[in-house]
Amino acid sequence: MHSYVTPLEALSVIKSKDRIFIHGSACTPNFLISELAKLAPNLSGVEVVSITIQGEMEIAKPEYKDSFFINSLFVSAPVRAAVNSERGDFVPIFLSEIPNLFRRKILPLDVAILTISPPDKHGYCSLGTSVDVARSAADTAKFVIAQVNPKMPRTHGDGMIHYSKIHKMVWHDEELPSVDYSKKVGEEELKIGSIIAQMIDDKSTLQLGIGTIPDAVLKCLNNHKNLGLHTEMLSDGVVDLIKNDVINNKFKGTHLNRSITSFCIGTKKLYDFIDDNPFFEFMDVAHVNNPSVIRKNKKLVAINSAIEIDLTGQVCADSIGTYQYSGIGGQMDFIRGASLSEGGKPIIAITSRTNKGIPRVVPFLKEGAGVVTTRGHVHHVVTEYGSVNLYGLNLMQRAKALTSISHPDDREYLEKMTFDRFGV
Repeated sequence: MHSYVTPLEALSVIKSKDRIFIHGSACTPNFLISELAKLAPNLSGVEVVSITIQGEMEIAKPEYKDSFFINSLFVSAPVRAAVNSERGDFVPIFLSEIPNLFRRKILPLDVAILTISPPDKHGYCSLGTSVDVARSAADTAKFVIAQVNPKMPRTHGDGMIHYSKIHKMVWHDEELPSVDYSKKVGEEELKIGSIIAQMIDDKSTLQLGIGTIPDAVLKCLNNHKNLGLHTEMLSDGVVDLIKNDVINNKFKGTHLNRSITSFCIGTKKLYDFIDDNPFFEFMDVAHVNNPSVIRKNKKLVAINSAIEIDLTGQVCADSIGTYQYSGIGGQMDFIRGASLSEGGKPIIAITSRTNKGIPRVVPFLKEGAGVVTTRGHVHHVVTEYGSVNLYGLNLMQRAKALTSISHPDDREYLEKMTFDRFGV
């Protein structure tokens, strides 16, 4: 029915100047990436596109700069150094539109390297924990190579791919990357989680990312009822809420009785829970993150974070000055979708300072910083010192509101800067 080949045979189709897609998050095919590095002496100028890589990413290291160029669509730690050097770069794009880049041949793909589950009795494999942009990559690449991992969960939704559509399959049994933010939730995050939980009505539909703040919010929702889930990604925090019927998806405006996501990353607890679980649908991110789909859910609460926010409400979430830290991702997709949703609440949640004591509420964004969410899109902003709603406020009112939830030691300076700017 299907046969497996050596990594060398599978990867030998890659030629100099090819553009290759590499599956991300818990599906990062690290074994094939390290095997690909061995072919570097024979390759030059191979462009690598990906989002949220987990693991080593051997080919992003300086010694491979002549062979591989890392053109990242969303930057994560393994490619950050490369992207911020001559060895790589970053494409600013909404996560919902990355599939368009592949499908419309704006970034046509020569090769896609995926991680999938083994074929079932019907010959179908699953894209597992990351359907997101991998669906469109699998559909459009001229050549598809798959690392077949028996530990990859089979997920329901858009992730099915018949083995006959895969040109080369390599068997490799390994544990999935494990990420656990719950242990890192501190006092400030719990305060933010508590404030946001009070803003969430019963029968709301939730979107939340990964990290300490989303985890803190989920910890504070145990007494809520009939919540829904329509989110770009999910992590361990949803498991107990689903088991306790807090999240049951009974009152959503679309995809009733299903938790909708495009990818997940967490621990074995999460991976075991989503495996062959029809309560979850892992869908193409062009659908999940489409604001016209998101808005169909009433009371859509979108919870996103940021690196810094200026006194007029401009949100920088992807860079530290000119240093590219992450990407645009799905923040704008959901901020817009939630604001169009009946009773929806778009929320930017940040600690007032970084763990190094650097203020996040600032008079001006750092020079070169990227505005991910514009001041016209931002509504609710939450820190551990409270929440404000900037919607409908003028610039001076915004400055006063944001100062009121900044760190107490930063307020005098922010008040002075507000006075210098507005004379009030």
